[in-house]
Amino acid sequence: MTDATNTLDGNTHTGLSVMDATVVLVGVVIGIGIFGFPPLVAQHATSEAMYIALWCAGGLVMLVGALCYAELGSAYPGAGGEYLYLSRAWGPRVGLMFAWARCTVIQTGAIAVVAYIYGDYAQRLMPLGAHGPALHAATSVIALTALNVVGTRYSKRLQWVFTLLTLLALGAVLVASMTASSGDAVFTPAEAATLTGNPAGLIGMGMVFVLLTYGGWNEAAYLSGELRNPGRNMSRVLLIGTAIVTGAYVLTNLALLEIFGLQGLRDTPALGADVMQLAAGPYAAALLSLTICATALSTINGTIITGARVYYALGRDVPKLRALSGWSARNETPVTALLAQGAITLALVGLGAFSQNSVQTLVAYTAPVFWIFMLLVAASVWRLRQRDPQRARPFRVPLYPLPPLLLALTCAGLVVSSAVYAGAGALIGLAVLAAGVPMLRVLKPAQLNG
Repeated sequence: MTDATNTLDGNTHTGLSVMDATVVLVGVVIGIGIFGFPPLVAQHATSEAMYIALWCAGGLVMLVGALCYAELGSAYPGAGGEYLYLSRAWGPRVGLMFAWARCTVIQTGAIAVVAYIYGDYAQRLMPLGAHGPALHAATSVIALTALNVVGTRYSKRLQWVFTLLTLLALGAVLVASMTASSGDAVFTPAEAATLTGNPAGLIGMGMVFVLLTYGGWNEAAYLSGELRNPGRNMSRVLLIGTAIVTGAYVLTNLALLEIFGLQGLRDTPALGADVMQLAAGPYAAALLSLTICATALSTINGTIITGARVYYALGRDVPKLRALSGWSARNETPVTALLAQGAITLALVGLGAFSQNSVQTLVAYTAPVFWIFMLLVAASVWRLRQRDPQRARPFRVPLYPLPPLLLALTCAGLVVSSAVYAGAGALIGLAVLAAGVPMLRVLKPAQLNG
């Protein structure tokens, strides 16, 4: 983040143009989620109009959230992201709780969710029985953790290949969607009546899955420090990027509704393969399943790389957790952190194996904890303006304080929805978060300032 730091020091040698930053933002957001979460969103929508409205609302939340993160990132461009913002705004104890949550719930839960999306597609290519998706998911976590233990340089090379395959897979689904026949899979009002539940809970959980698909917009925090003239250009990047992502997602989901109908979409665990099956036959479906498996592995591998660094930083900063800071100079990788992360992730894969819908259970596990801290990040925009008014802010949220207020209210609603309506998985996630509270008694705040 050298360029970002130089920006605050008065040096304007930054390298990202508006289009550069837009391409990065769009590339980060559009990923494996679009192949896994639409059926889960459909399960929480009572009509096609509600289904599309949820995707449009997700784009609005993406824009508002990215605006807030962009201000924080331009003012505090150092490494650490949310950990840094929360520690500065609310104190080191809150920062420590976020680190605990990220290590035990948020990051590991995200890896397990994507591992199960991989497992659903891998099961089509290589069936392994009733628990096949869980076995494929566990295998992917073990193999990629081992690859990262061997050395970061190998995992980085693999990441390039996987990223190219991700773009290829999305393009194939969009082309196939234009040629596939919807057949008799048409949604009818009678099918809408079969979907029951509290309307607020349905909408709230639908938004949880939509926003997981939009995940990655917080990377705007890192773009803002390296953008040319961020005060003028950051809003352009966010508006253009949000329009592209929202447009792509809405058009894709309109095509999926045309092909499957809402009820058919609810019942489709591997929609990308089913689209290709309709458009081009079983061989094309198998090829796309293989490509989407590679896409999922790309996400898992990237998340393992970044997630392990959080464990490493926590061990480096907190003496009593020093064991987590083990680093292999030969392989350039945090070995102990990777092993700890892998063990927790495998435990969560095991949790998913005993549930009727593995992905939904694991999303429920992560959702309330994730949105609690996102709410605190939103409030940090206000808090840091009050506590640190003299800080240079190359980008400032427009229409302040409405965007952080809107984001905070949205997060509060999602916390309630995911905690009340998501079932046992959400309670387990909150219990794991609460288990970190005793650390605050053992670890002194001063130990977190290193």
